[in-house]
Amino acid sequence: MHFSSRALAVALLLLSLAVPARAGQPRLPRVVSLVPSLTEDLFAIGAGPQVVGTSQFTDYPEAATHVLQVSSASSLDAERIVALHPDVVVGILSQTGLVADLRRAGVHVVLMSDDSFDDIFADLKTLGKLSAHSAQAAALTAKLRARTRQITAALHSSGARVPRCFVVLGVAPIFTVGDRSYIAQLIEMAGGRNAADDLRAAYGRYSAEVLFAHQPDVLIGDPQGGLSGVLDQAPWNALHAVRDHRVYILSNAAILERPGPRYNEGLEWLIARLHSHGA
Repeated sequence: MHFSSRALAVALLLLSLAVPARAGQPRLPRVVSLVPSLTEDLFAIGAGPQVVGTSQFTDYPEAATHVLQVSSASSLDAERIVALHPDVVVGILSQTGLVADLRRAGVHVVLMSDDSFDDIFADLKTLGKLSAHSAQAAALTAKLRARTRQITAALHSSGARVPRCFVVLGVAPIFTVGDRSYIAQLIEMAGGRNAADDLRAAYGRYSAEVLFAHQPDVLIGDPQGGLSGVLDQAPWNALHAVRDHRVYILSNAAILERPGPRYNEGLEWLIARLHSHGA
């Protein structure tokens, strides 16, 4: 949807006059978050009260579910976002086209990368600066990294066999995580190896024939990916992981698939499954 920059500018001016700052206190930046993981980050660093708009599928923390949703994975309501008078709108790089109307209206938009493990901490730092919570973001980063070291310390000294893990995000077509995904990095940190390490993109379609040839030791499935319903069909029924009962469906996909402050929960979940012996 396109509309005149002049109309949006007028709306912004009127709203700025209508929203007074609290006497004696600096006004903290108002933030609209277009991605659930960034919303989690903002709440985790104490900036939750500043979040005035969120995106579809925002479900954590509970307080975030009460914030107005202004976007989905493929669209956003630019007029509604402008009416919220945000100081900044945050999202990810893949949303560049989505925010074009906001930028034309003069809204401050910051898009971040979320593909790699290091991006988790880079995004926390950026969000800390944007929301005036830099110290809290730094403290959370230190806490998360310390917990990661604690979780993985025993693995790195155990000398255990490295299981090959294939993550199933969809089955028709087969959709998985490649080597550039932060999920692949979590698998490695959990003492495993991404079975789709020949997929150079962060996420992508995968060949059934190549999957069969690679014969992963473990399958990890998204609860909405359809894996449970096709295990008796090709190519799944010909995989060692299926025959050995080493198929695990995430009960909460967000802890593994969402690059945010709960990633250590996903890491612990992975470790428990990668190093079990199946049913």
